[in-house]
Amino acid sequence: MMAAGRAAQRGKSVLLVEKNRDLGRKLSITGGGRCNITNAEYDNRILLVNYGEAEKFLHATFSRFAVEQTFSFFEDRGLPLVVEARNRAFPNTFRAVDVTKVMVQYVRDHQVRVQTETEVKGVVTANEHVVGVETDCGIFKADAVILATGGLSHKDTGATGEGFAWLRDLGHTVHDPNPDVVPLKVAESWVRKLSGTSLSEMTITFFEPQPDQTAKKRVKAFSNTGEILFTHFGLSGPLILNAAHEVKALLRQGAVIAEIDLYPHREVSDVDKQVVDVFSQNGNKRVRTILKRVCPPGMSSAVAAHLEVTLLKKTLSHVTREERRTVVRLLKGLPLTITGTMGYDWAVISDGGVPLTEIDTRSMASRLHSNLFIIGDLLHINRPSGGYSLQLCWTTGWAAGSHA
Repeated sequence: MMAAGRAAQRGKSVLLVEKNRDLGRKLSITGGGRCNITNAEYDNRILLVNYGEAEKFLHATFSRFAVEQTFSFFEDRGLPLVVEARNRAFPNTFRAVDVTKVMVQYVRDHQVRVQTETEVKGVVTANEHVVGVETDCGIFKADAVILATGGLSHKDTGATGEGFAWLRDLGHTVHDPNPDVVPLKVAESWVRKLSGTSLSEMTITFFEPQPDQTAKKRVKAFSNTGEILFTHFGLSGPLILNAAHEVKALLRQGAVIAEIDLYPHREVSDVDKQVVDVFSQNGNKRVRTILKRVCPPGMSSAVAAHLEVTLLKKTLSHVTREERRTVVRLLKGLPLTITGTMGYDWAVISDGGVPLTEIDTRSMASRLHSNLFIIGDLLHINRPSGGYSLQLCWTTGWAAGSHA
């Protein structure tokens, strides 16, 4: 829609072909229905670091349309944006459907011809030149074709990856897509019992898989701090989604042990003092009933799941120092086992697509076919959640619409 509207704004005759009944089906559910429009980082040098190896290719494109222009685009069309933690920008209504409405109106305002419920079968070429697209309603000829079919995340919205096959047929290299920003599966049942519990500021540490996972000495792979959401299958939330790419690499070697620090900004000695104080003030109560006072909200059952039944039944006055330290160790490192990711159906983003070496990123034109433009999730660009994917959408769509 961004590419179509921008091209029509320039006076071009534009046909937008959509397989769904309505435009913006995927956009309307993004961000859990809230739509994280962009990341409010106005310095492109800082912003582009989040696009990994693609950074060096994107400076020219983002210099013309980036975060500042995205804010202006939506606010000028009656949809103010608000910024939350980690610079995540949302429509002030927190409704993704309102973003879709703005985009649909943009397309209408500039008289784009929209043909819905029409499935594209492939790109038509003649003498190695792109001349149009073949659909289930016939062939549409065109002087330029912009491909914006998306990747493989949220297949139920029509993102089934056919664009990758067309690009291969046209001679492009296409890296196989992988679910990249995606929730993680966890083996332990206590995790699933916490479904719906959210921890706003926790640290999770992932360890290198070992042949003997019971080995006491673990090798740390990496740690991240942020929000964790427990689900019926495992872990989600911004912290987990943004760690998924690195965790996937570890999973190639086997299941991954992780530990959640429930008090990441406090030293072990400080947490131990808190536990000592609570235990000493409630000497006649049992461990099981007092855990809520030393655990973050909703997490006492998780800690209890790791303690012996005999300890849970003990009165606090009879708890040994080592038993108390066991509780402290769990508060500072609650262990669990990552067994896999949730795959494409749950992915916020999937990577894969055409490498930017095959794209003129000033215009998003193919270097193999000068009148073919490739944008959005069809590009092989790794990035975290937090508004970076939709900013890539707005920027590359604008560039293609400005040059096609």
